[in-house]
Amino acid sequence: MALTKVGPKYQVTIPKEAREAVGLAVGDLVEATPTKDGVRLRPPAVIPKSALAALQQQATRSGTDKLSRREIAAEIAAVRQEKSQRSA
Repeated sequence: MALTKVGPKYQVTIPKEAREAVGLAVGDLVEATPTKDGVRLRPPAVIPKSALAALQQQATRSGTDKLSRREIAAEIAAVRQEKSQRSA
C-alpha cells in the first residue's frame, strides 16, 4: 500500500500502481465516497461517449438491442483500458 499526502487544496496524488489498476488517466473523474474507514475513490458510473459507441456496435453485432450487465461492464472496462494505454 502506498501513502499519499493531502495537499493545500485537499488534492491527493493517486499512486501509479492504483491508477493503472483501474485505468485512470489525467482528466478522468473519480467519485469520492466517505466510508466508516475513510474515503473511497472510484471511477464514477458515468459512461464515456466512446464506451456508448462501443456498446452500440456490440449490440448491433449480436443482433439485439439488449446487452447483459456483464457485456456492458466488459465494454466499459475495455474503453477505459484503451484510454489509459493511450495516455501512458
